[in-house]
Amino acid sequence: MSKLWKVTIFLLLLAALVIWLSVFSTSDNLKIISCNVGQGDSNLIINKSIEILIDGGPDNTVIDCLSKYIPFWDRTIEMVILTHPQSDHYTGLIAVTERYKVGKILANSLNAGSQTYELLKNRVLTRGVDVVNPVRGLRVMYNMIHIDILHPSKEFLAENLLHNYLTMGQFDNSSGVLGAYTTNLDPNEFSIVASLSFGSFKFLFTGDAGSELLDSLATTLSENGINSINYIKIPHHGSRNSISEKMYDLVEGGIATISVGKNSYGHPAEEVIKLLSNKAIKILRTDTDGDIVIETDGERMWLEK
Repeated sequence: MSKLWKVTIFLLLLAALVIWLSVFSTSDNLKIISCNVGQGDSNLIINKSIEILIDGGPDNTVIDCLSKYIPFWDRTIEMVILTHPQSDHYTGLIAVTERYKVGKILANSLNAGSQTYELLKNRVLTRGVDVVNPVRGLRVMYNMIHIDILHPSKEFLAENLLHNYLTMGQFDNSSGVLGAYTTNLDPNEFSIVASLSFGSFKFLFTGDAGSELLDSLATTLSENGINSINYIKIPHHGSRNSISEKMYDLVEGGIATISVGKNSYGHPAEEVIKLLSNKAIKILRTDTDGDIVIETDGERMWLEK
């Protein structure tokens, strides 16, 4: 090989390295990525070297999303939030716990009653992942990220989880378990709903919360002086059960993401799209937009192209 070719190859490799490092360079900004995982939910939050994953989608597709936005040398996800134990939210977390070291997982103690969920439970146990069963009032902080749990409350869990020695005193945001209890309610009603604050911006992650719960949370937020939300993850792929005029009033003029794939349920519902549009809320959908990347420096927010 001639000297000229060696120099050329070296320069090309150097250029590739510079481009690659610029893509994965740490930033003070916050990124929220709605991963395109089909008919399921998965949201990745990145700030500097901190990664937080909310749900894992219905299969291993989430790994493609994580590999795209997390540098290959970073094999730690500081926190996973499993909003509720339904397969389109938890299945991908099995692969996540295999590939990454997970610092802790926030999840309610409701059991899914499936072999796949048992596999996830065993994986979390054998990997030594800390489990926290969060209740309303818990705040988790990383850098400038403040995450507040809005639902479920201790009272809700004590009333609706079935166990012969269940008491409210057991729910204290300390160490927890996966899949210890059953219920007669729709598991969607147990969805962990969390608000995230970064600078002057507020983001809301809703799991599969239904309309009644969204209305109630909107009232609670307003009573606590929160009259504006900049971003909301629409529950349950935009189904009719996610309609909440009270909640979407708070998001008026903001951004709504809908995680949805090919389905036979009519998701997202026309009524939801119309309601959001009437409130001048920008609608972004993973089935048409692919991965959705929102970035903010705490003072401005923009959509990454």
